[in-house]
Amino acid sequence: MNYSSEKTRQYVYISLLCAQGVIIGLIERMIPFPFAFALGAKLGLANIITIVSIYTLPVSESFLLMLMRLVLTTLLGGTMSTFMYSVAGSFLSWLGMLLIKQFGEKHVSMIGISAAGGILFNIGQLSVASWIAGSWTVMLYMPILSFIGILAGIAVGIAANFLFEHVRTLSRLRFEYSNVKERI
Repeated sequence: MNYSSEKTRQYVYISLLCAQGVIIGLIERMIPFPFAFALGAKLGLANIITIVSIYTLPVSESFLLMLMRLVLTTLLGGTMSTFMYSVAGSFLSWLGMLLIKQFGEKHVSMIGISAAGGILFNIGQLSVASWIAGSWTVMLYMPILSFIGILAGIAVGIAANFLFEHVRTLSRLRFEYSNVKERI
């Protein structure tokens, strides 16, 4: 396969992941969260796409995917404030998951990486909320959101792990990406 068709294939793959992430994000916004004690909490199902990108794409393309997904989801159903919260949470979560992944699969599983991402997402969001409110007392909400973030992260990690085990294309891409990374 020549360079041009390989790049086209990569762009199509990124576009498909982005579209899936946007659709999952929009659907998730329509689902009411059943726990009244954790206002604003959600499962973060679109993070399955972030985990898939971390395991199958180079860092720059994974970052681009995350950014495109945030912008499109906001344009299709968000506000400037939801964008600010999402950018802070998503970037911190993405960066943390990427760094934790560097420990290797022998030390941290995909589920562990996802759980850490759930916590980091909440830290990012609460940091923006503290900045907007002009007070760090918003951080008192952190224990509740951390607990929910861990549970949601575990659920998302289990789903992502299931996808990698049962979708041959993802397994192959993960294997190809790890081989390319080892050669660099």
